[in-house]
Amino acid sequence: MRKSTPKMAKILFYVIAISYALIAIFPYIWGAYTALRPTSQAYKLTFDFADLSLNAFKSLFQKNDIGKWYLNSIFVATCVTFLGVATSTMAGYALARLEFFGKKILFIAVVGVMMIPAQITMIPQYMLLNELNLVNNYVGLILPFIFNAFNIFMMRQFFLSFPASLEEAAEIDGMGRIKIFFKVALPLAKPAVTTITIMSFMGSWNNFLMPNLLITSRDMYTLPVGMASLNSQYFSYPNQIMAGAMLLSIPMIIFFLVFQRHFIQGITTSGIK
Repeated sequence: MRKSTPKMAKILFYVIAISYALIAIFPYIWGAYTALRPTSQAYKLTFDFADLSLNAFKSLFQKNDIGKWYLNSIFVATCVTFLGVATSTMAGYALARLEFFGKKILFIAVVGVMMIPAQITMIPQYMLLNELNLVNNYVGLILPFIFNAFNIFMMRQFFLSFPASLEEAAEIDGMGRIKIFFKVALPLAKPAVTTITIMSFMGSWNNFLMPNLLITSRDMYTLPVGMASLNSQYFSYPNQIMAGAMLLSIPMIIFFLVFQRHFIQGITTSGIK
């Protein structure tokens, strides 16, 4: 009886895990299935494999400038990720290791920003960017999203997690603070840097609300905004929208699978002394 109890618990665990995985993956399966159906059949909750085709993908590329939207998304996400990771890493290191006037107040401000929902700042951001003539502009799509309070907080916690004796030894060897950051601290922070890189790129790639406010020209559309434009008050192409959603998710799936090990390592080690 005692031997069967762990075995039953293991079986129950696998049943729950597999059931949860099936529930989680079902929307993606249904989305791919809808993308292959004709428009007239897209809203029917039935499985019929007779009329499946790639016509929705063909129409999506023929009627819309998907390539331009892809390039816009790649450019914006890359710039936001590179600039955001660079500033977050340096800011996190400064809050963890440097002593300067107002350090505690600045850290409290960073933590306070994390508590403010992004939706509250959308209208003020739009009004400010409109006054600066940054609407329908790549700078307007990049600049507001470089600062990320969570990334700064995460990098600070990570830099606090490894011993300061390493930096003290480098300082005795004659290294300055900037050289210590690039030669000692930054290489040790690779897991955390990889983690915020993944989160920043995914967040920027999937960002919809603010770009939807800031972009009115179709040439400036990012991929999420472009996909939303296919659904309007007078017409809708659910199969093409699902086809676009599949195209939108594929790069993120590949990106996450490639860096998954580093992502998990960074999450589990950040903030642990």
